[in-house]
Amino acid sequence: MLKDRLMGTKRDYYEILGVDRDASTEDIRKAYRRLARMYHPDVNKSPEAEERFKEINEAYEVLSDEQKRLAYDRFGHSGLEGGFSDFGFPDLSDIFESFFGGFTGTRTQKGPRAGEDLRADLTLSFEEAVFGVEKELEIEQLVICPTCDGTGAEPGSRPTRCPECGGSGQVRRVRSSIFGSFVNVSTCPRCGGEGRVVLHPCPECQGQQRVRRRKRITVTIPPGVDDGMRIRLAGEGNAGIYGGPPGHLYVFVSVKPHRYFQREDNDIYLNITINMAQAALGDEITVPTLDGDVKLTIPPGTQTGQTFTIKGKGVPYLRRNGRGDQFVTVFVATPTNLTAEQKRLLQELAKTMGREAIPQDSRSLFEKLKDAFRI
Repeated sequence: MLKDRLMGTKRDYYEILGVDRDASTEDIRKAYRRLARMYHPDVNKSPEAEERFKEINEAYEVLSDEQKRLAYDRFGHSGLEGGFSDFGFPDLSDIFESFFGGFTGTRTQKGPRAGEDLRADLTLSFEEAVFGVEKELEIEQLVICPTCDGTGAEPGSRPTRCPECGGSGQVRRVRSSIFGSFVNVSTCPRCGGEGRVVLHPCPECQGQQRVRRRKRITVTIPPGVDDGMRIRLAGEGNAGIYGGPPGHLYVFVSVKPHRYFQREDNDIYLNITINMAQAALGDEITVPTLDGDVKLTIPPGTQTGQTFTIKGKGVPYLRRNGRGDQFVTVFVATPTNLTAEQKRLLQELAKTMGREAIPQDSRSLFEKLKDAFRI
């Protein structure tokens, strides 16, 4: 696996997540969460865990996005490279120009162009994801050059009309053959289709109209976010050019696993261990929740695997009020280091309980019900 990535070959994204190609969005999400918990670097200390975790995140980023998944299903990894990667598809006019040399007709200089989207990765603790938090991120983005105000030209000068194409952004060449004359229209090589040239480039941006700057921004994480979710910060991407709008910043969230709690959607699962006396006689015990310790009544005769529900102690819902529940599963511990007095007491108890071993029915509950109603 690691060898494949070093050699430049990529594994199939469906294979990475262990799902079929017709898997639903929910199946993909569940597979991602299971693998992310298994290979998170904070939990798995094996040498390949971090690389595997990145591979899992990359596969989920593509397959959880409807547009990217469609491109991947049709074209494979090549469908995500070049103009088809990240966010969105290339301008169709650029595709026509690449293949047909300006077949679309007369072209004027380019109008407003939106800035590119950016990505940032943010790791949260389990509690921060559940209850929400404000985090500060430092990003690097392209901003309009303050020296030339985005013109690309040295202060005091302005871009001029391209002398080669006359400002159209295209050049026409007539070619003669035995079949007659043909006009070939292509992008102007001097201005690159812009229709204008900068004779005296800005000394700060070198005529590129934008410069790189680092910026600190505060991200508000809402309560209830989960592994693999992304938060869009509108207008925090690269600046647009020619008056175009800025791109967006997408913050991809990764959540660290908890030592005791497991999360499934908006519910929390916790395993606890009690002793055999508590299970047989019943007890009131203290169990941890995300809001602190609470009392839980263990009824007499509790068996290993029995689950109790604590209402409203789960994860807040993202788009509506309320919270999920917490499920507590009990495991009864068999003592291994008994004192002499404990052994004596258990031996006295054993005399009253018999020694018969009773085989258990291996059929499922559904099969038992079918037998009960069978005529």
